[in-house]
Amino acid sequence: MRASILENPMQRITLIMILLNAFATPVMLSSVNVAIPFIANDLSVNAVLLCWIPMAYLMASAMFVLIFGRIADMVGRKKIFLIGTTSVIVTSLIAASVDSGIALIVTRFLQGVSAAMLYATQLAIISSIFPPAKRGYAIGLTVSAIYLGLTIGPLMGGYVVDLYGWRASFVVHLPLAIMALTIGILYVKDEWLSDERGSFDLFGAILYMSSILVLCFGVSYLPSALSFILIFFSLFGFIFFFLFERKHKHPIFDTTLFFTNRVFTFSCLASLIIYTATFANVVQVNLYLQYLKGFSATAAGLVVICQPITMAIFSPIAGRLSDKFEPKYLSTVGMAITCCGLIMLSNLKIDSALNYLILSLIITGFGFSLFSPPNVNAIMGSVEKKFYGSATGAMATMRIVGQMSSMVLVTLIFALIIGNVDINQENYDALENAIRIVFSISAILCIPGLYLSMARGNFIRT
Repeated sequence: MRASILENPMQRITLIMILLNAFATPVMLSSVNVAIPFIANDLSVNAVLLCWIPMAYLMASAMFVLIFGRIADMVGRKKIFLIGTTSVIVTSLIAASVDSGIALIVTRFLQGVSAAMLYATQLAIISSIFPPAKRGYAIGLTVSAIYLGLTIGPLMGGYVVDLYGWRASFVVHLPLAIMALTIGILYVKDEWLSDERGSFDLFGAILYMSSILVLCFGVSYLPSALSFILIFFSLFGFIFFFLFERKHKHPIFDTTLFFTNRVFTFSCLASLIIYTATFANVVQVNLYLQYLKGFSATAAGLVVICQPITMAIFSPIAGRLSDKFEPKYLSTVGMAITCCGLIMLSNLKIDSALNYLILSLIITGFGFSLFSPPNVNAIMGSVEKKFYGSATGAMATMRIVGQMSSMVLVTLIFALIIGNVDINQENYDALENAIRIVFSISAILCIPGLYLSMARGNFIRT
């Protein structure tokens, strides 16, 4: 870490607080992904319901991140950050003690609500305390901490699951979360909020949350007629929400940025695409290794970390480069490399060599690390300071909706190819086919992402 970024004591301690939580939350997320096959066996969860264990978390995060972003602007970003940290600790303890699949999904939803408070405030706080010349590097460190958490999570999760069972995967991150909470309460004295408090848009919040909820349930019923009806209503709700927010004086989602700022709009859409294309990699590779290859959770975790550890290594470098060079070129090259990695993953077979899988994950991780920090820097640097809350909320929404869409894609393909049955040797061929189809669709999604990343326009620093 460069000395220049640590000269201000408040910047230093605040950055440590953010980095601890940026690391701890993905540790929880990725360690649970390793435990999913064990959860399925212990709680008798079928293939479709199994996908809801990660998706319930993402659905809740998507539903509430905008709401908490707006509340944080009104009452203070640090305050919401600390409440979110406390809530993650409590819901993690509850998740470790449930005794049914439905109860676990409900608890995962509550975890997602808690995490939404963190997603809505982390980068807003970073952008509030660091000037433009240092922002890209600080963002790169934060993104690196996230990917380092994704790296350590599968390894830690696999280890504790093999030793103590799947419940341990829900508590491995708690010491770090407690440290972040302690630092925030005792040492971070500053608070950051919007200059204009305004009022809370309750109707817009309900409309947005309802649209996300209806969309997720609509997808879960595919390919029935009811599913298409629910998806239609959800899309109508999103359109109505978008138009309503454009006219509201104090919206929870400032949609005017999408009409007036090309860099912001295209960067957000590119982010949505790459998260949709890549987030489910960890879940799919874990299923591939543990079911089709017969790996233990620990061994699968060792393989899966190749992608996030690559992200953790190269993200600070990419963030620093985006302080000096045009972000759109870095991000576009990153999107292209990610696409190549996904094409390689789409050719996975039961008898594929392990080295081939590892190389595919490394290439995908390198591409993502080259895309993400420059893209985030472009988003935060393309708006005025008064829009930091809205920009962070939009960015977090794109990320979470992308992650959720990735799991929706997996859920849909699994439902169509495997069906509503337990995964066993009789349907391993169907599992292999489903995994390859998802990776193929993900690679295709990167094509419009390449256009959006390159056509966004030049980055103007603020």
